Amino acid sequence: MIAVSAVIPARNEVVAIAAVVRGCRAHVDEVIVVDDASSDGTGAAARDAGASVIRSDVPLGKGAALRRGARAARGEVVVFLDGDGQDAPDDIPRLLAALADGADLVIGSRFLGQFERGAITPIDRAGNRALSWLFSRLFRVRLTDTQAGFRATRRALLQRLPLSARRYDIETELLARALQAGATVVEVPVRRCARTGGKTGLHRVADGLRILSRMIAVRGGGGPGTQPLS
Repeated sequence: MIAVSAVIPARNEVVAIAAVVRGCRAHVDEVIVVDDASSDGTGAAARDAGASVIRSDVPLGKGAALRRGARAARGEVVVFLDGDGQDAPDDIPRLLAALADGADLVIGSRFLGQFERGAITPIDRAGNRALSWLFSRLFRVRLTDTQAGFRATRRALLQRLPLSARRYDIETELLARALQAGATVVEVPVRRCARTGGKTGLHRVADGLRILSRMIAVRGGGGPGTQPLS
């Protein structure tokens, strides 16, 4: 039986995090919450719900928190999802089934699945569509949701990828590096829920430009690099 770890970067998500952790525990062997300098008790709520918590006293950023959690994961498969309640843990089996069928990286596509009422704004929908279209053109793939944070991959693949993104460009970097490494990437439909509390740390313009810069840099063979995860 393959062991599965869920890694959840979270900052100030005390309203949602316990339910997310409990939902994950029904489908995985280990839940790791990276508490990114929360001030509202997110870490304590996650721990009480059964997660292992890695605490940072200074903000790392989503990408850096995700990489830190991935390094700590013990499972042969790692599932990434957000701590705000928008990703539905009940969709984890869909991602794992695609891995079992031979994929190396599985993306939970919100655009192939369903957006619940209030789950996305029109401007965010348009921005995600545009970035996915551009990514698909640059990397010669056909993907609908390149910015989705809900995904599953083999830890062996993660350990080969040089990742350095500290913010919301982590999804773009991970996907681009995986494709360059020859990984098989597939999408499965998932449900996207409305946020139950807290607020996003995404800055549309600044992070959108950062994501764009990241995909261009990786496609061109440049950009900052680090040692692969280990």
